[in-house]
Amino acid sequence: MTEQKPAVPRQDSGLLRVRLDLAYDGASFSGWALQPGLLTVQGAIEAGLATLLRRPARLTVAGRTDTGVHARGQVAHVDLTQAEWYGLSRGKEMTPETAMMRRLGATISRELHKADRQRHQVPAVVVLKIGLAPTGFDARFSALWRRYSYRIADRPELRDPLVRRVTLWHPDELQVDRMNDGARRLLGLQDFRSFVKPRPGATTVRELQRFDFSRSDDGVITAAIQADAFCHNMVRGLIGSTLRVGAGEKDPEWLLERLNARSKEARSVLAAPHPLVLEEVRYPDDDAIGTRAAETRARRDGSVTALRS
Repeated sequence: MTEQKPAVPRQDSGLLRVRLDLAYDGASFSGWALQPGLLTVQGAIEAGLATLLRRPARLTVAGRTDTGVHARGQVAHVDLTQAEWYGLSRGKEMTPETAMMRRLGATISRELHKADRQRHQVPAVVVLKIGLAPTGFDARFSALWRRYSYRIADRPELRDPLVRRVTLWHPDELQVDRMNDGARRLLGLQDFRSFVKPRPGATTVRELQRFDFSRSDDGVITAAIQADAFCHNMVRGLIGSTLRVGAGEKDPEWLLERLNARSKEARSVLAAPHPLVLEEVRYPDDDAIGTRAAETRARRDGSVTALRS
């Protein structure tokens, strides 16, 4: 097997791009992104990196999760100098990947312990994998899609207190067929303005590739939702609206009506964040990583006209 080429983020910069695969319990965090005075996932990891590297280091992430949202398959990248990367092992017989895994994981745990001595006896952030990224890799722009899950217990006998931190206890029994009937109408390249919190100057057009609900053998409902990317609050907005259909409050056709309205309804309700888990971020093969990133940047930077023509 040939050795993977390290990324060069900027021509002749000498920097190496490092990919980090992450998992975290979002319950104690105020979301992913840095916020002054608040404990965030990005803040915890960047504090660990700063201690490890003895300088500030900024992460780029595949998808910024909201307050209380968890992740099993989050991906981020950080740029290091060659001296930093190859110096991580400190002369010990281990690869830089292994050295950074061990040292960064321990450093993050210490930072979290200092931030909250009661909650973080067990690390809430786990570094699953670290390695040099292929040339042109960008954790955000190279991604093909992101997939989330959402657990719902809609009957009293399904309310397991041991997994209450990752399960919605819905007061009414839901009709899965109705929810799937409504959800399938939203698939494809659409403007999801009615279901999101728009960011200034950002498009609300996304390609929803999967949106379905299934009841497992134990009776718990799990939603699977996948898109090329998600707008702020998009997953919670879609699930919150679909729950109204499942409870019989709205007809399945109502979801498409809301989509086409392209404006938020006054009674729009976001689903609770705690059952939401970022399960996976998928990337193309290494030789297509750079092309994918360039295409995504061009699409996000330009105006989306396909739906308006």
